[in-house]
Amino acid sequence: MTDNPSAGDASAMNWFKSSYSDSSSGNNCVEVAAAPDTVLVRDSKNTRGPMLAFEESAWAEFTTYAAEG
Repeated sequence: MTDNPSAGDASAMNWFKSSYSDSSSGNNCVEVAAAPDTVLVRDSKNTRGPMLAFEESAWAEFTTYAAEG
């Protein structure tokens, strides 16, 4: 994981939120985008702020774990 990914222009990425996001408070969640060999995560309230980058395998393990709980 890194907080300074070299994924190019983040604004050009296709960011999305979970379908489980609370629509009444639209920006209170994280957004995710796929980059080559990397999954990027950012705070939806601060889209120009820092991002976290995860290897695809680490993200897959995380989402599997999160879905179990």
